Amino acid sequence: MRRLVRLAVALAVLASSSAIAAETVPAPRASVRGTILDSSRAAIVGAKVSAVPTPQGLATETTTDERGTFTLSLAEGQYVLTVEAPGFVTQAQAIVAAVADATPLEFVLQVAGFEDRTTVIAPTGYAVPVVTSATKTATPLRDVPQSITVVTNTLMKDQLMMSMGDVVRYVPGMAVHQGENNRDQVVIRGNSSSADFFVNGIRDDVQYYRDLYNLDRVEALKGPNAMIFGRGGGGGVLNRVTKQALFTPLRAFTAQTGAYGHARFSGDLDEPLSSNVAIRLNGVYEHSDSFRDNVGLERGGFNPTATLSVGDRTTVTLGYEFLHDTRVADRGITSYQGRPADVAVSTYYGNPGDSHVRATANLGSATIEHRFNGGWTLTNRTLIGGYDRGYQNYVPGAVSADQSLVTISAYNNATNRQNLFNQTDLTTSLSTGAVRHTVLVGTELGRQLTDNFRNTGYFGNAATSIQVPYANPRVTTPVTFRQSLTDADNHVTTNIAAAYAQDQVALTSHVDVIGGVRFDRFDLDYTNNRNGDRLGRVDNLVSPRAGVVVKPSTPVSLYASYGISYLPSSGDQFSSLTVITQQVEPEKFTNYELGAKWDVRPLLSLTTAVYRLNRANTRSTDPNDPTRIVQTGSQRTNGYEIGLNGQFTSNWSVAGGYAWQDAFVTSATVAAKQGAHVAQVPHQTVSLWNNYRVHPRVAVGIGVLHRSDMFAAIDNTVVLPSYTRVDGAVFVTLTRALRLQANLENLSNTSYYINADSNTNISPGSPRALRVALTTAF
Repeated sequence: MRRLVRLAVALAVLASSSAIAAETVPAPRASVRGTILDSSRAAIVGAKVSAVPTPQGLATETTTDERGTFTLSLAEGQYVLTVEAPGFVTQAQAIVAAVADATPLEFVLQVAGFEDRTTVIAPTGYAVPVVTSATKTATPLRDVPQSITVVTNTLMKDQLMMSMGDVVRYVPGMAVHQGENNRDQVVIRGNSSSADFFVNGIRDDVQYYRDLYNLDRVEALKGPNAMIFGRGGGGGVLNRVTKQALFTPLRAFTAQTGAYGHARFSGDLDEPLSSNVAIRLNGVYEHSDSFRDNVGLERGGFNPTATLSVGDRTTVTLGYEFLHDTRVADRGITSYQGRPADVAVSTYYGNPGDSHVRATANLGSATIEHRFNGGWTLTNRTLIGGYDRGYQNYVPGAVSADQSLVTISAYNNATNRQNLFNQTDLTTSLSTGAVRHTVLVGTELGRQLTDNFRNTGYFGNAATSIQVPYANPRVTTPVTFRQSLTDADNHVTTNIAAAYAQDQVALTSHVDVIGGVRFDRFDLDYTNNRNGDRLGRVDNLVSPRAGVVVKPSTPVSLYASYGISYLPSSGDQFSSLTVITQQVEPEKFTNYELGAKWDVRPLLSLTTAVYRLNRANTRSTDPNDPTRIVQTGSQRTNGYEIGLNGQFTSNWSVAGGYAWQDAFVTSATVAAKQGAHVAQVPHQTVSLWNNYRVHPRVAVGIGVLHRSDMFAAIDNTVVLPSYTRVDGAVFVTLTRALRLQANLENLSNTSYYINADSNTNISPGSPRALRVALTTAF
């Protein structure tokens, strides 16, 4: 903590010279910086950049230097930024010039001969009008027939987000699962997954806690996504887009402190070494405690990247990330008589000194993009990942009928995995008469090697569980961890080969259609090290997608879509295979969706969607033979979503939405009878975050989160009560280079329970908590 205080003082001294200079300026001015590149990411020299204030005013102009960079000094306010260069398509972007925002801009201009003149509204603030992950081509969000929510880096900074759980709070139709409090896990449209995570479009499926320090944005794509992402993704996926090296210098540092011993420091350095080479380094370190007794975490990570422009048509992007996370394992509290136990929210079950979670991730990536004559672009992406993670925990169990005792068990688990994925995409735009096509063909190859090992805890080296007082559920009895007769000790080899094709067709200026299909060969080989058994299964998966978009006017689109995904019988983590599951066909997810998208303003998007998601081929017990498994189980989620992201005015930004979901079992499964409600899927959720600038140097934030009742588990016997939480924030621009913010979570100190892993593993929400951050960018 003393180190962070000293760092904060140093940052303040560093910015003092800027403060003295600012005193001589009648009004604060913002420095808007950026880089202009061609499609091969080579610098465009001499491009004209002009900023016109809205609703009216005189333009401020400049031209790019030899590195393609520019800088404009503007009074705070809203502008339309236009970029023009001979032989390239002109781009226009609505921006908000603010002293507190030093985020550099980037424009990639298309050669004028390859497409018609167009206007592009580029990402700024909370709004992201264009995405590539949904179609593997740069497509306006309004033209994608799918519900997508993008959480930008600006929103992450405003809310001091640090985890994927923080991100999901403001995504309609998504919720964070407890995940045994040792990993990221989400529930998307009624389907729980710990594997549907991607980084820059490539699978990152190991169970661990990801950090946000190196992210430009997180894209939440809802509904089956197998055509683009492959197996799984039945309810949707979360794609992290990392920061890349740009050709604009940047130095940004943030120091945080706050309640429950919170301390965190992050940095972002971007440096062009020449007109052809740029490097960037992001890093983070955190050491924090918790409102939960004896629970804390320590983590650190760094992510260097490099961008190389090789000739006029080729760009190479290299990256490496190291992340190490350790924390106390914490399974939450138990329940009693259908509700969370009436104990203090800080109550810990088990032995915190003997409970731990660890994860180390090493990710290396390389992307090569080359543009051929004739308009074809070839993109090759490679991701190599090494993951070592494990945990040892004490698990709260059932409470005795007289509420005097609670059962505790224990176990540990370790997973080691190596991933290798390679994607090759070939895209082009072409015309057949008046009809325009954006064509994608591609392949993906992958190999995953996984080792799983589990031990059971024996209390006093004898019993697999122990009863402790309800009012004091700490465990002091020595525990020996060793394998039981059923504990896992296995090795899994998974090979993936896929090919896909897609065509985005602009039939007219008002009607687009999209169609695509993917073929996956999923080959799994399972070795049980305990007895030498070797089992295997091969699945050939065909995943189609189709959609139509109707645009009655420029800012409005209506769409309908259909998609299918599959989940192989080994599950999303393929941690086990038996002679029974070896014969089981993949589960099938089918999504039908209707939606509308409206750009209410250039930087404000309103989206709605209504959908039906069917899950079939789930396992059920044969009613005539209880020892036999049949695939007659099924599940359905009907839902409606509305999302709002962007800026009402230059001073008022919003993010959030509303979701109504009804997820239930339509045909009995091994876990639930017909009609049972799916666990941790509330009927209603509401989230709305507001950031309002009340003065050129001061802004305030207010956020509201509401969730209705939901069941902790599929047996529908324990209810997590509804709650409403209010958060607040204040942002103060001290100088041009220094911003101070204070975020207060749970203003009213509401008592609530955020999620669960079972009826007896329930996570309480945090009481009121203050965090303060000091950020400098120059």
